Amino acid sequence: MIGNMGKDSKLSIVIPNFNGRYLLERNLPAVIEAISYLPRATSQIIVVDDASTDGSVAFLKKNFPEVQVIVKKKNEGFSSTVNLGVKKAGGELVVLLNTDVKPEVDFLPPLIPHFSDSKVFAVGMLDKSVEKGKIVLRGRGVGDFKRGFLIHRRGGIKGKYTLWASGGSSVFKRKIWLKLGGLDRIYDPFYGEDLDLGYRAWKAGYTILFEPKSKVFHFHEEGVIKKGFSEFYKRSIAFRNQVLFVLKNITDPKMLLSFFLFFPYHLLNTALKLDFAFWVGSLMVIPKISQALKARRKVKKLFVLSDKEVFANFR
Repeated sequence: MIGNMGKDSKLSIVIPNFNGRYLLERNLPAVIEAISYLPRATSQIIVVDDASTDGSVAFLKKNFPEVQVIVKKKNEGFSSTVNLGVKKAGGELVVLLNTDVKPEVDFLPPLIPHFSDSKVFAVGMLDKSVEKGKIVLRGRGVGDFKRGFLIHRRGGIKGKYTLWASGGSSVFKRKIWLKLGGLDRIYDPFYGEDLDLGYRAWKAGYTILFEPKSKVFHFHEEGVIKKGFSEFYKRSIAFRNQVLFVLKNITDPKMLLSFFLFFPYHLLNTALKLDFAFWVGSLMVIPKISQALKARRKVKKLFVLSDKEVFANFR
């Protein structure tokens, strides 16, 4: 049974994939095995393929017939791929796992009881992140607003709340996901979309928890983003998305003023360091400004907490 949600409730695991056949081959069996730890719950595994070219779809259909495969005809990026999976999911709870994530066999049971609280939107897992041969414990995020931007960072694993739930290793209440509009495609192809969703959830009056008893291994260095894009491009996208986040979500007048006052400073500071990723990212914002402002007007209707009230939970 899924918490107090009824014995016939379904839990869906959604895995977005783009050219991750080698990762699916290694990690998907662990996901399937973990399902057996919910004997009284119906469940499903959905892999949404973002127009892969590495034979992922044929591999899945041949080797994992129990997995539902949704195939996109056009490569669009992380947000749209995950949103499609959540839309098609039959579960009241949706677990999101990246292809480079291998869960421990008992990772699901600790997550479920938290959702007896109607205000809980998501629960993050403990990421045993494999980085340069070492294990770094991640999964809980904190942040504050400084020098015009949201500065987010890894938080201690003993805290109850997390500012956002990772789109690669967390569980979400589908009903609230759909109400919030899911991941915003403005951040495509990647970075910041789960942080944006988490922040919108907090401002809409929901909570996001961290559950250290739910553990997964996360092989970041083997993921498609890590391998498939240059560092300069990834940093440019990260800077672009930081600006879009502010334009979309920050409503506190002093924080907005800080953003506009510090923006020239950041331009000058990065130029002096010959670090032009910030400049490129800023230029990439321009064609998305109208889209960001339109999204801002839409999401503001759901906000019940101020920016200061949200950040107060993470200082």
